[in-house]
Amino acid sequence: MIPLSVLDLAPIAEGGTASQSLAHTLDLARHAERLGYRRYWLAEHHNMPGIASAATAVVIGHVAAGTRSIRVGAGGIMLPNHAPLVIAEQFGTLAALHPGRIDLGIGRAPGTDMNTARALRRNLEAGVDSFPQDVVELINYFAPAEAGQRVRAVPGEGQEVPVWILGSSLYGAQLAAILGLPYAFASHFAPAEMEHALEVYRSRFKPSERLQKPYVMLGLNVFAAETDEEAKFHFSSLQQAFVNLRSGRPGQLPAPVKNYDADLDPVAKSVLASALSCAVVGSLQTVKEGLEAFIKRTGADELMVTAQIFDHAARVRSFEILAEAHRQLAG
Repeated sequence: MIPLSVLDLAPIAEGGTASQSLAHTLDLARHAERLGYRRYWLAEHHNMPGIASAATAVVIGHVAAGTRSIRVGAGGIMLPNHAPLVIAEQFGTLAALHPGRIDLGIGRAPGTDMNTARALRRNLEAGVDSFPQDVVELINYFAPAEAGQRVRAVPGEGQEVPVWILGSSLYGAQLAAILGLPYAFASHFAPAEMEHALEVYRSRFKPSERLQKPYVMLGLNVFAAETDEEAKFHFSSLQQAFVNLRSGRPGQLPAPVKNYDADLDPVAKSVLASALSCAVVGSLQTVKEGLEAFIKRTGADELMVTAQIFDHAARVRSFEILAEAHRQLAG
């Protein structure tokens, strides 16, 4: 059975605070470690009232220090927002503090709106157009220093920090294939190009020192509860948040409501049906069947599961039920 990992968007629930969100993040990471999940990743987003992981490397350090064995990483760092040297130093430091446990997933989207992207970078002259060169520069900073090298990442050089390419389109698939890197596709919110991206990545992959054959991790929403009805109730928080975001009204994670999608207009229903089509929502049996079907359909090497659930106890329980479904499928 393929490994399961966790993507935590560090949601700030309505009426809650960033401090509560980050405390919940560490608690969930400890549960995930106990339950046997392989990785615990956090994502870089800015100017988002409902997400507490903007300073992603800081939160990764917090989680890694509070756990013992689970791999902790970024899913991902939005590289156009940063100088590659800065990220090499940050993740080199994390790897020095937590040897063998740090992952670095990188993407080329800003993770925010353009005004905020401009505030982060001050200018957009480099940005996404230099992404391939920035990725290569970043990877080179992790290599052992060479004689006469004028710019070095300390900490960073010589560190074993696995670098992943993240994407929601064919661009990332092509780049990951050319560079011989593992690839993580954001099918949990942008599934439209998933199958095409998988074909491109696998067919064009070139082995490298870092990876000998293609390795794909796919994002999947999993909302598990004691009954299908309860799981659908919790899923409504993500549905509301997604509609609000696409309507230009980003906010904190809404409380769940019963029968949320029953009164939605056709446009909103269509948005949810396409954007959140990679979702498994239900009881243990429903989750087990959905998980098995998704793995068979995609041939994924690993799944990165996310669940934006309003109630923290219900979120922990969802990952417990998923872990049990995974164990049963593994036999």
